[in-house]
Amino acid sequence: MAAAGRARWKIENEAFNALKTKGYNLDDNFGHGNKHLASVLATLNLLVFACHTVCDLADTAWKAARRPQVTRRGFFHTIVALTTYLVFPSWDHLLGTIAFARPPPLAP
Repeated sequence: MAAAGRARWKIENEAFNALKTKGYNLDDNFGHGNKHLASVLATLNLLVFACHTVCDLADTAWKAARRPQVTRRGFFHTIVALTTYLVFPSWDHLLGTIAFARPPPLAP
């Protein structure tokens, strides 16, 4: 029973550490707004973290695009840099470009 408790504690600590240090900035959301803004921002943050985790586990294009990037923060900075100057016809085309499987589209 003690080992199961330690394993659960480890999983919770790793998840909260990711939410605080990997670009989600969960600890910075509290204290904003009058009544419900902090809880809305925290809920949105948790939903985004869950979606990114599902993509890391299930989506092959996402995994291929994440492979050259070391961190999630670097991955999202790459998306911002590419979409600032280029228009991609689809999400798959963007992920293929990040994974070096497709050439980037021509600039408009």
